[in-house]
Amino acid sequence: MKKDQSASRRRFLNKGLRAGIITVLGGIGLGKLTTKLIAANKHSDGNSVELMTTDGRLIAVDSSEVMDMPDHLSATSYNVREGMPNRKFVMVVDLAKCKNALNCQQSCNKHHYITGDNAWLKIYDMQESRDTAQYWMPMMCQHCDKPACVTVCPVDATFKRRDGLVLIDNERCIGCRFCMAACPYSTRVFNWGDPGQEVTLNMDLTDHHYSPEHAGLPSQMGTVDKCDFCPHQVDKGELPHCVTACPNGVFYYGDKYEDTVTNGDETLRLSKLLEDKSGYRFLEGLGTEPSVYYLPPVDRLVDFEDGMEYYKPYESVEKPE
Repeated sequence: MKKDQSASRRRFLNKGLRAGIITVLGGIGLGKLTTKLIAANKHSDGNSVELMTTDGRLIAVDSSEVMDMPDHLSATSYNVREGMPNRKFVMVVDLAKCKNALNCQQSCNKHHYITGDNAWLKIYDMQESRDTAQYWMPMMCQHCDKPACVTVCPVDATFKRRDGLVLIDNERCIGCRFCMAACPYSTRVFNWGDPGQEVTLNMDLTDHHYSPEHAGLPSQMGTVDKCDFCPHQVDKGELPHCVTACPNGVFYYGDKYEDTVTNGDETLRLSKLLEDKSGYRFLEGLGTEPSVYYLPPVDRLVDFEDGMEYYKPYESVEKPE
């Protein structure tokens, strides 16, 4: 049993996040999860690669002992409402790197067919008090381990999976908005209208089948939406859209069980990152146990004023083309 669980956990990073066994090979990017596993009984070719073990140690392995790992995590290999087995998805947001470029929001909007003011990811101008410095704070669904939204949903449209994701089944949602009232982070949006012809005009919906974790269809009018942590991307072996779109490496995504997160350019130990950078969870005192961690805005890469050229009050943020 433990052996099977260990193997399952490794598959997540084998699809691109590189935790558990991480292959450090020039030319292999973290965003694309074409990974390698150690294989036995291969002839040595004299070249070696470095691998990171689950406890963070680097070891040298002959490159002939590395092979392609086939994709075992297709959308049909697990129950959508139960989630990916032996996984615990988490995100880390480094506030010191955010300069309000809005690439994350635009990419999320584009790939989830979001229009108008219904952005799932918002960037807030934050300031603790009049005497403290301002900073930018990305805010998305926190995918809580104890989500209040799930508790109040009368039709089981909002549900929490074993892999930590909190999703919405739009086909079950009746638009009561109880979940929106219960969410302390105000990250949910209501679809007052349809997405419009500009979204659906050039879409071929013939082969699209709805799934609570599939971003291939526009949202339905009269339902609630929110950030879903892009499980459809992980299923394809890629990182969430906000992670890959950010030019400053603000977002790190990974598996808590593997204690590893990546922003596509660097892979870090989650526990060490949170300890070294004093990571915290937003409004943690509420007892919701979020899966999103924030790193304080210290030693910022850019001055706050540098991000003001992109800043607009949220109500006037234009949708991406």
